[in-house]
Amino acid sequence: MIMEQRLTDEERSILKTGAFGAVFLVSNADPGVLGVIRESVAASSALANASGTVKEALTTGPLPRIPRDSQLEIESVVLPALRHAVRILREKSPQDVDAYRSVVLGAADRVARAHAGVAPAEAAAIDQIRVALADPA
Repeated sequence: MIMEQRLTDEERSILKTGAFGAVFLVSNADPGVLGVIRESVAASSALANASGTVKEALTTGPLPRIPRDSQLEIESVVLPALRHAVRILREKSPQDVDAYRSVVLGAADRVARAHAGVAPAEAAAIDQIRVALADPA
């Protein structure tokens, strides 16, 4: 039987940084004023579909601080947070690893599709997210 361990505030923050950051990474890949509202609504509904440990991590505590200056700067925070989040869940709540991946990728995909289809830059950002969430070789 797999025993779930409670996440610390820092661990919940890492999961939240990865999830919210992934959404921002995709949104920022093809910025546009008109799409921001649609993308925000799409991301919110996707992240709201989380359950269990993942939902707790995404709905408690303060919002994460994600850089906004450049796509590279965003990537440098978000992609390591996603990798770290998977390691945390694998250790403390292994049954939630797939749920976290699904919620994050679902939110990223909804953001990309929310305004005028998926742009190549958005697809590339989703690919980066998918790689960061993958099991290490």
